[in-house]
This record gives sequence, structure tokens and C-alpha cells, in this order.
Amino acid sequence: MGEASESGSRTSSSRLVRSSSFREEEIFHRQASFGGCGSRNTSPLGRMGSRNTSPSRQKVIKTKPRGLDEETAATFSKTVQLDIQMEDNIWAMLPEDLLNEILARVPPFMIFRLRSVCKRWNSILQDYSFLKFHSQVPSHGPCLLTYWKNSQTPQCSVFSLPLKQWFRIPFTFLPQWAFWLVGSSGGLVCFSGLDGLTFKTLICNPLTQAWRTLPSMHYNQQRQLIMVVDRKDRSFKVIATSDIYGDRSLPTEVYDSKLNTWLVHQTMPAVNLCSSKMAFCDSRLYLETLSPLGLMMYRVDTGQWEHIPAKFPRSLLDGYLVAGTQKRLFLVGRIGLYSTLQSMRIWELDHTKFIWVEVSRMPPRYFRALLRLSAERFECFGQDNLICFTSWNQGKGLLYDVDKKAWSWIAGCALRSYNSQLCFYEPRFDAMIY
Repeated sequence: MGEASESGSRTSSSRLVRSSSFREEEIFHRQASFGGCGSRNTSPLGRMGSRNTSPSRQKVIKTKPRGLDEETAATFSKTVQLDIQMEDNIWAMLPEDLLNEILARVPPFMIFRLRSVCKRWNSILQDYSFLKFHSQVPSHGPCLLTYWKNSQTPQCSVFSLPLKQWFRIPFTFLPQWAFWLVGSSGGLVCFSGLDGLTFKTLICNPLTQAWRTLPSMHYNQQRQLIMVVDRKDRSFKVIATSDIYGDRSLPTEVYDSKLNTWLVHQTMPAVNLCSSKMAFCDSRLYLETLSPLGLMMYRVDTGQWEHIPAKFPRSLLDGYLVAGTQKRLFLVGRIGLYSTLQSMRIWELDHTKFIWVEVSRMPPRYFRALLRLSAERFECFGQDNLICFTSWNQGKGLLYDVDKKAWSWIAGCALRSYNSQLCFYEPRFDAMIY
């Protein structure tokens, strides 16, 4: 998948630099459908036959954007945007707070392009006033983050659902031992791995490239981890579930960023876990169990485990727990003993009756395209009532919006790596690692 370039004119006049940068940002785009890579398109004004041929337009020197590389853009309409002449003497007098509020509303991935306009904008990510405005504006929206290693070099791409566009994020700042993608929450991403024989965990903000290694756990063995961010409290927690190491059971440990230490909590009662997949919903952690049949629930506020006797649907082949909004907990899995009768279904937990209620089924055409073989494995994860399906042998993902009851495909080169790991991601500059 190619890289898009941003434009800027090299003239001795600072006015021409700023005006040309904004004009070229509107003109040069890479357009492609979800199913493949894009091709260079000409200016919309050129197609209308009204290209500006003013002598003031200088020769354009194309440069790479800083920090983020645009992989491909997907647009569904050919909206023509007029090339509006910017009055430098007006825009140069914008108050500082108004300028920061405007920039705070720019999509996060575009901020890296604007940093090349001037030195002042280049240092915008360290500006306290900008971060304050950025924390108050609505979120950019959900994104899909894919992470993989190519020849031991960390690679990361992000697909913006609002922009329908892939972006490449440099992840060379991560240490070599950061191998497993734990997950993402509130703009932060968590990784774990083995540094020699030592199990380590780190937190990072992909946009600011800031990261740090967390202190070692009291029982520092490889664990299943999950991270949750509290934006109001400006803190985060990492939960290490109970596990069995050798002949002893390891207790649950919780890292609190406000205390910068791991707290030892209750050991989970002896159960036969059905899957290592977990879901965090309404300050509670859920795991599937076969014996006893149902769910194990961990309350973060009390540090206690309890069993929920919610029986799984009959003929369930493989199930994934997915957290939704407003205390909603979903179960996603295949039903059917024979390949010709299999189907993918979605259930929601009734917290009062402790039963699973079916809310949706994957249409057969999507099911056959996602899983061509009955024994083919798939991954499933979700956030904010969005559920994403990926197959190990397919270079595309399937997205389901629970609220809109809509299915859509997501494709791109970033999904074609056999060892890629995926999660939902919310890009935020104000997400702090401390």
C-alpha cells in the first residue's frame, strides 16, 4: 500500500508557504475502495476545467508527512471543494486560545501534517493549552489498530472508521521484548512480553510516542492481562487475572497508576476456564467457565470474584465475550455441529435472569466469505457496541454495528499479515502514561 505525500511550496515569502500548504492539502488525496490500494487522483478543480493558473502558484515540492504515513483513503462521494484564497493578515491575528481550539478539533492523524506549517505548530503536542482544549472536544471516533513484527521490526497501522482511511504509525520506539498486544483503552495501548526470562508490561501513547515499563508484579509470571482507563480520574489500571503456575495458584493482581504499584487481591476460585478471552464491562471483569458452567466475574472495586450461572447456548462451538456500552455484555460464537448448518450469532446477557438472549445473526453471505472452511478459526473483539470479526486466512475484517444493525467489510494491507494482532483504539493526544 503506497504512501501519500503532502505538499508545501518553497518560496522566500512566509505567506506563500502557508497558503500553498492549505491549498495542496485539499488538492492531493489518495482515493481507494475498501478492497484494494488506491491510485493518485488529480485535482477536483482540474476535472472541472477551472484550475488556477495564477503566476503566484509556485512549483510544488512533495515531502513525506511527519510521524504518520497515510496508507490509503476511502471515499464514497466526489465532493468538490473550492480552492479558497486565505488572507494571511486575518489568520495571522487569531488569538492563541481560538487557534488552539480550532486545532483541537482537527482529526488527530492530520495534526502531524499541520506540524510542518511552522515551528509554532510543530511544538503543538507539548502545548498545555492545546491539550486542554483537545481533552474537551468529542472523541475522534473508534479506530482499528493492527500490530505485527516484520523482521523483528514493530509495525503498526490504524484504520480510522470516521475517515475510512488507513494510517501508518511508527512503532520503532518500542523495545524488542514488546511482543503481545494486550489491548487499548482511552488512547493508551498496553503490551507485554518476555525480556529474557522476565515477564514485563508497558504502557504507551502511539500518537505522542511516550511509553514506560510498569513495575514487576509480586508474582511475576506470564499472565492474561487487561487494561482499563478512567478518563475522569486521569488514571488507568492493569488487571492480571489469577493463574496456575506449577503446583500453586497465583492471586489476582491490579496495577494502579495513581499508586504506581501492583496490589494483590483475591485468588480466583478453582474453575475450568473455557477461554482465555476476557471482557471488561461496568467495572467488572468477565471470563467464560466450563466447570462450573457460566461466567466468573471480578469486581474491581471490592477485589472479589463471584460465579454467574449463565448457561451458554446449545451447540456453541466457540464463543467470545465482548463488552458494549451501558453495562451491555455480548457473547459471539458459531452454532451448529455440521458445516452446512453453521451460523454466527450474537447474544446479550440478561443480568437479572442470567440468560443469553439472541440479538442478531450474521447473514449467510458474510459468514461464508469470512469462514470458507468449517474448521477455520476467527478472532472477535469489540468496543462501544461495535464488533469486529477477523479470520486467520482472510485479508479483511467484518464490522458489525449493534445499534444500527449494519454489517460492513474492512480491507487493507494492514490486515494481511499472518501474525497481526488487532484491537479497537481511540486516538487521543491527552492520554497520559503516568
